[in-house]
Amino acid sequence: MKISIITPSYNQAQFLKETIQSVISQKGDFKLEYIVMDGGSKDGSVKILKETERKLKENKKISFSWVSEKDKGQSDAINRGIQKSTGEIIGYLNSDDYYEPGCLAKTVERFKENKKKKWLTGYSRIVDINGKKIQKATFIYKKLWLDRYSFDKLLVTNFICQPSTFWRKELFDKYGLFNENFHYAMDYDFTLRIAKKNEPIIEKSILTNFRIHGQSKGGSSFDKQFAEDYAIARQYTGNSTLKALHKIHNGAIIAIYKIIK
Repeated sequence: MKISIITPSYNQAQFLKETIQSVISQKGDFKLEYIVMDGGSKDGSVKILKETERKLKENKKISFSWVSEKDKGQSDAINRGIQKSTGEIIGYLNSDDYYEPGCLAKTVERFKENKKKKWLTGYSRIVDINGKKIQKATFIYKKLWLDRYSFDKLLVTNFICQPSTFWRKELFDKYGLFNENFHYAMDYDFTLRIAKKNEPIIEKSILTNFRIHGQSKGGSSFDKQFAEDYAIARQYTGNSTLKALHKIHNGAIIAIYKIIK
């Protein structure tokens, strides 16, 4: 089985090397295609990409490619990466996040065990700029929702951890790519698009580390993210109770985030 990982990046040299290493160090019974879509960084990212390319030139289990050119934003970069990919399984890892050892091996094994399931999601640890665990309550809260997964619950709040989510490529062929009109919650939109008719494999272990820092969307623009979440959820349900619960939930979470951040 081949798994394709896409990393959208722009001026993230500070974290990029750790992100890349967490991908290319994965071991298991799979072939890895790793695609980095850099948005024309000016901070040393290209040097890191060239060094990685040289390092992996003779590696027969890892196919590594990259581009560095201006794009239309994160969703555009991810979509172009998906279009380049040739793997049966696809995931995307932002350039400030990183995988846990064994993440891809677990993912591939679970897909092999569940041949009819089209997507998988698991837990993601939240870390700070230095990789230190933070927001443990948020981690536990999302875990509780995921462990009791249902589509209606997903309409109330987005508890899916994007770095720990992987899809069979056929889903993109059937449902389309990420909506490039969304800049904060395009993954939530795609999840709702596919989840009504496709239940996920729930991997009850920590697969990834989601980094929150001053320049990240989760650190600096969480209010805009929740506003986009709500606008997206409204498109997928006519149930006024679910829409109201989503709005109330968002308001409570934003209030808490303003305190803890």
